[in-house]
Amino acid sequence: MEAAEKEEISVKDEAVDKNIFRDCNRIAFYRRQKQWLSKKSTYQVLLDSVTTVEDSTRFQIINEASKVPLLAEIYGIEGNIFRLKINEESPLKPRYEVPDVLTSKPSTVRLIPCSGDTGSLILADEKGDLRCHITANPFKVDLVSEEEVFAPLFLYQQENQEDLGLWEEKFGKFVDIKANGPSSVGLDFSLHEFEHLYGIPQHAESHRLKNTRDGDAYRLYNLDVYGYQIYDKMGIYGSVPYLLAHKLGRTIGIFWLNASETLVEINTEPAVEYTLTQMGPVAAKRKVRSRTHVHWMSESGIIDVFLLTGPTPSDVFRQYSHLTGTQAMPPLFSLGYHQCRWNYEDEQDVKAVDAGFDEHDIPYDAMWLDIEHTEGKRYFTWDQKRFPNPKKMQELLRSKKRKLVVISDPHIKIDPDYSVYVKAKDQGFFVRNQEGEDFEGVGKWNGDSYYIDIINVGGSTDILFLWNDMNEPSVFRGPEQTMQKNAIHHGNWEHRELHNIYGFYHQMATAEGLIQRSEGKERPFVLTRSFFAGSQKYGAVWTGDNTAEWSYLKISIPMLLTLSITGISFCGADIGGFIGNPETELLVRWYQAGAYQPFFRGHATMNTKRREPWLFGEEYTRLIREAIRERYGLLPYWYSLFYHAHVASQPVMRPLWVEFPNELKTFDMEDEYMLGSALLVHPVTEPKATIVDVFLPGSNEVWYDCKTFACWEGGCTVKIPVALDTIPVFQRGGSVVPIKTTVGKSTGWMTESSYGLRVALSTKGSSVGELYLDDGHSFQYLHQQQFLHRKFSFCSSVLINSSADQRGHYPSKCVVEQILVLGLRKEPSSVITHSSDGKEQPVAFMYCAKTSTLSLKKLSLNIATDWEVHII
Repeated sequence: MEAAEKEEISVKDEAVDKNIFRDCNRIAFYRRQKQWLSKKSTYQVLLDSVTTVEDSTRFQIINEASKVPLLAEIYGIEGNIFRLKINEESPLKPRYEVPDVLTSKPSTVRLIPCSGDTGSLILADEKGDLRCHITANPFKVDLVSEEEVFAPLFLYQQENQEDLGLWEEKFGKFVDIKANGPSSVGLDFSLHEFEHLYGIPQHAESHRLKNTRDGDAYRLYNLDVYGYQIYDKMGIYGSVPYLLAHKLGRTIGIFWLNASETLVEINTEPAVEYTLTQMGPVAAKRKVRSRTHVHWMSESGIIDVFLLTGPTPSDVFRQYSHLTGTQAMPPLFSLGYHQCRWNYEDEQDVKAVDAGFDEHDIPYDAMWLDIEHTEGKRYFTWDQKRFPNPKKMQELLRSKKRKLVVISDPHIKIDPDYSVYVKAKDQGFFVRNQEGEDFEGVGKWNGDSYYIDIINVGGSTDILFLWNDMNEPSVFRGPEQTMQKNAIHHGNWEHRELHNIYGFYHQMATAEGLIQRSEGKERPFVLTRSFFAGSQKYGAVWTGDNTAEWSYLKISIPMLLTLSITGISFCGADIGGFIGNPETELLVRWYQAGAYQPFFRGHATMNTKRREPWLFGEEYTRLIREAIRERYGLLPYWYSLFYHAHVASQPVMRPLWVEFPNELKTFDMEDEYMLGSALLVHPVTEPKATIVDVFLPGSNEVWYDCKTFACWEGGCTVKIPVALDTIPVFQRGGSVVPIKTTVGKSTGWMTESSYGLRVALSTKGSSVGELYLDDGHSFQYLHQQQFLHRKFSFCSSVLINSSADQRGHYPSKCVVEQILVLGLRKEPSSVITHSSDGKEQPVAFMYCAKTSTLSLKKLSLNIATDWEVHII
């Protein structure tokens, strides 16, 4: 916490024109924090001030030099979470505390004071498994689990430096006037024996976080960066100040709840062994354990940090979602393919593109319209010449069981004849400047604009959904192309306090508006470019303005993995690259990769060549069609994964280390990943590739090639031939994957189509899997328990379909028509089905000894009832 009259705390625990954006050395609070890090801390706890209230333990911290008192609060939270808050005890002006991100007030557990050494305080939960050891002088907190210290925190001191931007800060032609003075906060963690850290999106960087150098911190500051540079730590569109650390035997998380500009430095000290003395032939040695220092710095706000103690990756995911919420359950259509371009020209263009998908037998679910559909870039309007009958256009899409998604940016054009502008101005909804007038910026597309959150689309029907863009917010000709930090929001808060949460509120308001449109009955779909912790509650995220180059296809994988483990499962990258014209091989490979990533949308900017899937010749059309149809065939599995993300906090797209946390080789892997626990995907990201090396984890695992059914033992790297029609996908032995046996024009045409089950046997000859099913669009699954959750288990040559959740009831006439068993070493003599009413029925089958597969077809087993298949 920083101020000239207040106290500043530092707690120690190419496509892009870089001249537009600041690097760390041009950020004043970063330079100040760096100075304090090198100095000895003069903060100490006043132990006689310790008090225990109903939900927390409180004490004063004093700076020996300034004597300014700070108030520290430590909370124990259900689920093995600790929370530390530090604020000024008597601030001249209240500091901003981030609202709305936490789903509710966390349920606390009592922390019990224990006897400690003189000059310290120990707090333990009731089980005694976790303890906070607080050292008074200098102030330090050690978080201890089973005698293992894994997160010490330290405090350091500020020296006033009048040349370090205390009251004003210049960048180019812009001057940031700080009416309240400086107010930065910082915290340093030392993570013992942790060398692998992940998280803190969004950066176009590797999945594993790298060590930082001076001036090279990870920046969390939401910015509109067109064609962002890859392998760079600069902040781009969104920020999630949440970091995970993993080692053999434990995973932990650090959630830094602060919405102002934030920088994170990381420095790993590897384990070393020293020779101390030489006593004859014996040398005395001492081993120093590795540790990683993580320094968090934010420009403003308070220190409010949550320590998620795991111990497993799944535990950390649950702990984080307990605080910020789980991934919203998406409507089924949104898991299909989306077709977008800046811009489809008019209603006839939309009609022609829609017909093109049908003509070429390519499924898709949603047509998207960028800004050119509006009247003079006025959001929530339609261009009357190009889109004179938007409802009729939507009815055409409805007849195909498809949807329409249109763009909505937060900048509102200044126009007294524009109803949205007039209503917002009359009701005082705009951000204000320092003089109390409406803040006026320049929107990139629509000129002079005011900035707002609003949802009110004219000419819409219930198949129209929304896409939030430019909501960092993007302000053309603003500092770093965003809003000035001293702009004023409701409550008289400066923009600097809440910059990173602006896009969060834009998406939240949009989602809530769509829910209100349906009177609370229908699930919304909202895609956002800017986001914050908790954005998963409101919809999907994409990686922004990428480029049509192989390197951007490759970097999309670690970017999506990082989003996934930080709560945002519904994420994707623009297929083919938004900027530029992809070569056909790259476009095919990107469709193949995108088909196995959560959000699946093709998109391109306006000055690129048209790239609908059928424009590159029949051979490439066939390859793209196959990739999209593979996606649709797997929709039952995708939908079930999203249900698990929604109710159990487990990511849909997972780095290998999440599924194999004790396999060291997986800790750095980012070119392949898991979809759920059953499928391993290794996209081809190099041109002219004919062979790729695929690592199949788990020495006790067995893996099956989803295309050839070839079987591989785990714990090794295999060379897989990859023609242009091949993407390496492997099913894990011991899993059952539900699929659709036929693909329709869109998800709406597949509601009643039959299912298939792909049963991949483990080394022990068993398998388990699940299927989740509901109406795909409403909240009836939540309010009326209208859903089916089925469990499939294969053991002792019997496949059983049973209920996984007795609470759910949903009528379905769908049947399991096909079953494929992989890894069956012996040809059966017969196959018999047993229904819940006791009836038995022999089944025709085909067995292939070469691939050890058993195929059952023309079945009619109702998905909603119990039954068994006996293989004899």
